[in-house]
Amino acid sequence: MTVVKVRLFAALRELAGSNEVEAEAASVGELVQALSHRYGERFEKVARAGSVVVDGQRAGPETALTGGSQEVALLPPVSGG
Repeated sequence: MTVVKVRLFAALRELAGSNEVEAEAASVGELVQALSHRYGERFEKVARAGSVVVDGQRAGPETALTGGSQEVALLPPVSGG
């Protein structure tokens, strides 16, 4: 497993109590699962409804994570009109 630094925004940041966290995960799917286990059901619902961005590109659950200088961000869903 790889240790990944993850930037959190809006509701996810509030639920985690920090704007940046670390987790061990080999893929985006594992990362969301690990953070959901750590921060609870509400975090999981918001994270799964939002999106994950890796190095500036939207990433799916199967996207591999390498850690190091890789930039990972969890973005909650955006509402507006």
